[in-house]
Amino acid sequence: MLVLVAALLLLGILLGAVAHLPLPLSLAAAAVIGCWLLIFAVRERASRRLH
Repeated sequence: MLVLVAALLLLGILLGAVAHLPLPLSLAAAAVIGCWLLIFAVRERASRRLH
């Protein structure tokens, strides 16, 4: 339960910070995070196929 509360608190802080950034900067940050998650998913899938 404490982990859920901490996660929601961090999400609220991040969303509050994004609301004050210009839209192009927010979109660029979202694109970088999305690419990082895509690369992470591909690497995880590839490593599970090898084991």
